Amino acid sequence: MRPVVRIVADKVGVAGSLVSTMSCAMCFPAMASIGAAIGLGFLTRWESVFVHVLIPVFVLLALFANALGWLSHRQWHRSLLGSIGPVVALIGWLAFIRGWLPANGARGVLYAGLIIMLLAAIWDLISPANRHCAVDGAGLAGKRG
Repeated sequence: MRPVVRIVADKVGVAGSLVSTMSCAMCFPAMASIGAAIGLGFLTRWESVFVHVLIPVFVLLALFANALGWLSHRQWHRSLLGSIGPVVALIGWLAFIRGWLPANGARGVLYAGLIIMLLAAIWDLISPANRHCAVDGAGLAGKRG
């Protein structure tokens, strides 16, 4: 995956997840109040679609982009840290939908995952990843066996 496509996919996944939670007043009141303050209150009529379809799609998109980031920059710690947020958000979403945790606990896990995703996206914008891998034979130009 080309680095620009990965970066865009990651940011779209993060932004989509945040907007999806901002549109669900009944499920995620803290995020919904932020969404209403910035004018996203009209999205509440599609709350079910956002909760059941779009949140997991955008979280999986961000997870996929971070997992494929390994192919472009070869930094396992960066890919791992970028993947933690979507995994935690997905666990929180599943706990909320399936009722594995009380609603407040599941929301807390989902919020934690979204915050981690947002921080990882900001970190990626501030300090973009560079490829850290050796080119085969680059250090052996002057040596003979």
